[in-house]
Amino acid sequence: MQENERQQPSIVVPMDDLDKVEQKDGDDVDALAQELATIRQSAKRIAIIGSRNLTITHQQIIETLTTSLVMQGNTIITSGGSSGTNAAAIRGALKANPEKLKIILPQTIGQQPSDVQDQLIGVPNIVEHPDRAMMTLADASRICNREIISECQQLICFLSHSSNTLHKAVEFAEESHKVVTVFYLD
Repeated sequence: MQENERQQPSIVVPMDDLDKVEQKDGDDVDALAQELATIRQSAKRIAIIGSRNLTITHQQIIETLTTSLVMQGNTIITSGGSSGTNAAAIRGALKANPEKLKIILPQTIGQQPSDVQDQLIGVPNIVEHPDRAMMTLADASRICNREIISECQQLICFLSHSSNTLHKAVEFAEESHKVVTVFYLD
């Protein structure tokens, strides 16, 4: 037999397991049904959080997405921010309908930079947390992200692979059976 005529070894794939469906316990099935119902729902509470370090193009995409989501009847929940994801989400929601925007601050309006305070003028639904005034912004933000996620049905997060705080927020949302969409910026 010549070298190019040699038989190739065959791979055997067992076929007897292909038609079996793994049984899940009731909680998993209920969670899946709840997520499916949320996806099909026309108006949702959607949290948008993410990185502060974004290009102008990414900010424009987030702003446009948020405007579109609000125009479809959704309520946007986010936090304050002078730049990045939160600021773009706020601008987008304000363009479409300020009544459909809820901002949960990690601390108080007075602790926000002046440009954030200016952006929040005219926002009818702002939640402040003076009880967190003495915390570091990082600690208050972690708590704030959990609060935002607890109030939403769906999370949209814009982050980099190295963003530990946002990865933990995404994990919390998944554990809470929220519909999660993650956009990596790197």
